[in-house]
Amino acid sequence: MKYTIYVMLALLGLAQLLQVEYSNPKSDKNLEIQTPKEIKTILKRACYDCHSNETVWPWYSKIAPLSWSIVDHVEDGRAWVNYSIWYSYTKEEQSKKLKETFRAIYAAMPPSSYIRFHDAANLTKEERKFVRDWIKNFQQ
Repeated sequence: MKYTIYVMLALLGLAQLLQVEYSNPKSDKNLEIQTPKEIKTILKRACYDCHSNETVWPWYSKIAPLSWSIVDHVEDGRAWVNYSIWYSYTKEEQSKKLKETFRAIYAAMPPSSYIRFHDAANLTKEERKFVRDWIKNFQQ
């Protein structure tokens, strides 16, 4: 039993040598999605950590193997939609991303694995409806 614990601790220690890159790429503020203040507040609280270039990297994002998963999630989120570069998307891409956001914010976003550590990101039913109503009326 002791041997197993020592091996696990050694492996965890070695894993720390495999660090990942944490990035918040610089982006032109003119490319950021323009929304009413209330919508921006919700997006920043619930979406921006994974869907912008303004990720707040928590202390535990520096500990492998958590770091590998967190960086992967952020990269996937930015690939799906990045609100920091919204106006670099074509009108068609913006329309598609809004439709995907409309569907995702109702049931899947933010994911429960994120909410578990970021309770403030948990959107109420009213906030979800508010964002969806805004998306319906969003003027590109």
